[in-house]
Amino acid sequence: GAVKVRGGQVLGTFHTLVAPERSIPPFITMLTGLTESIVLPAPTIGTVLPSLIEFLHGTVIVGHNIRFDISFLNAALEREGYPRLTHPRVCTHALARRLVHDQVPDCKLSTLASRLRLDHQPSHRAFEDALATVDLLHLLIERAGGLGVRALDDLVALPGQAGSPSAAKLRLTEQLPRSPGVYAFQGGTGKILYVGKATNLRARVRSYFADGRRSMAGLLRATTAVDHLVCSSTLQAAVLEARLLQRLAPPANVAGKPRSPAYVRLDPTEPFARLAVVRRARGGDAVHLGPMSGAGAARLVVEAVESVVPLRRCTAPLGRADLPCRDAPCTPAQLGVASCPCAGTIGADPYQAHVRQAARALAGLGPAAPVLGALADRMTALAGARRYEEAALVRDRAGALAQMLQRHERLAAVRGAGRIDLALRGGAGATLERGLLLDAWTAADERIDTDHALAAAPPDPIGDHGVLAPEQANELHVVTGWLGRERGWRLTAIDGDWRQPWHPQGHAWRPGATAA
Repeated sequence: GAVKVRGGQVLGTFHTLVAPERSIPPFITMLTGLTESIVLPAPTIGTVLPSLIEFLHGTVIVGHNIRFDISFLNAALEREGYPRLTHPRVCTHALARRLVHDQVPDCKLSTLASRLRLDHQPSHRAFEDALATVDLLHLLIERAGGLGVRALDDLVALPGQAGSPSAAKLRLTEQLPRSPGVYAFQGGTGKILYVGKATNLRARVRSYFADGRRSMAGLLRATTAVDHLVCSSTLQAAVLEARLLQRLAPPANVAGKPRSPAYVRLDPTEPFARLAVVRRARGGDAVHLGPMSGAGAARLVVEAVESVVPLRRCTAPLGRADLPCRDAPCTPAQLGVASCPCAGTIGADPYQAHVRQAARALAGLGPAAPVLGALADRMTALAGARRYEEAALVRDRAGALAQMLQRHERLAAVRGAGRIDLALRGGAGATLERGLLLDAWTAADERIDTDHALAAAPPDPIGDHGVLAPEQANELHVVTGWLGRERGWRLTAIDGDWRQPWHPQGHAWRPGATAA
């Protein structure tokens, strides 16, 4: 039995007996009044299904404990060679458990119809039960309106959300659009507690009320308002989120918290230069790799290079006129893993050759291949000798160096392209300047409100030197990640030469190229 309803008006009905092609158990006869003699002349399920499929076309299927009914229908459809039902579904049983459970002893359809005084009462016959379900659906939709339910997606998601202790705050999401953008949970004093991005702002923010994590429960309790800013595309949303995290450091954003950046620095112009972990990059002739997430990651990179290139490891500043300044080589030099110009064991020219090798290793994947290759050989040898802990240490060092160099190469490729114009899905567009988002617009040539509190300003333009500030590197990482992950964007203009270092053939982008 089925009833087709739109806006409270019945558009059509479908009900028929079906021959079960087997005997009817006595308790079913007692429950429904159906006997074998009644259903004997009825059509079989295979005969009924084509008409049912046509009746259901283009509808949302609503049922009480709908998974039970759909499982039987899908089994019959598969048996008869039809595809399974893929219609959107709404379960009135799940909705009732969330919206009226405190008014009824249980959520059976008969109990709900009686206690809520529905116009139709179920009788364990399909058509009457369908009519009662229609009445129940309309009552539940009315109740759900108080929780900000305005469309089908809200209604489908409501059973999981309404069980949250903060379900009453769903009203804070009433004005959210179904568009890409950024959102911010605000506390009682207006302080921003959490920032995020979304493809669908409304669906994403409402999903938090179904999140069972304790951290989310605390956030929802503290939230008094939800601010949002609609973006032209998911690219702009991702970039704005990254900028806001860098600028505001919201307390509830654990994963996105800005960390203390660190760089690996080597200045070939210094006498007997050495690798150093520094917090701030500086210009000049020094080679920098980074920024990295912290000093620990930077030290792994230093150890990786020093494992292959025997640079000095002491931290004392050296001048060539002061050497030698000690009687015996330092311990790392005695172990054969470092040079010791302090003891006069190596001259300036041979040492400078080591410096050049280390500088090339920090500059990119190609020049770094000998260093990575040597680390791979050492790891294999240690594993073959069953020195697994040492092999794991070499593996971690090599992985840190390779990962950082790959990231450096990818960011350098986008920076070298100069200004890039992109055509995005839905007629939107964006302009990148050395990898940073310079401008973005919708199909209607609209821009976001730059005076909005969430319209974070871009970082400073990237200069000609090779060192990136942390906020610049973070935005470049977001942009390159989006370009590598998303599909359907098209390159319309480019100033320089943009090659994908992660592509096996070093794919070069040209105007008109599409990310399929």
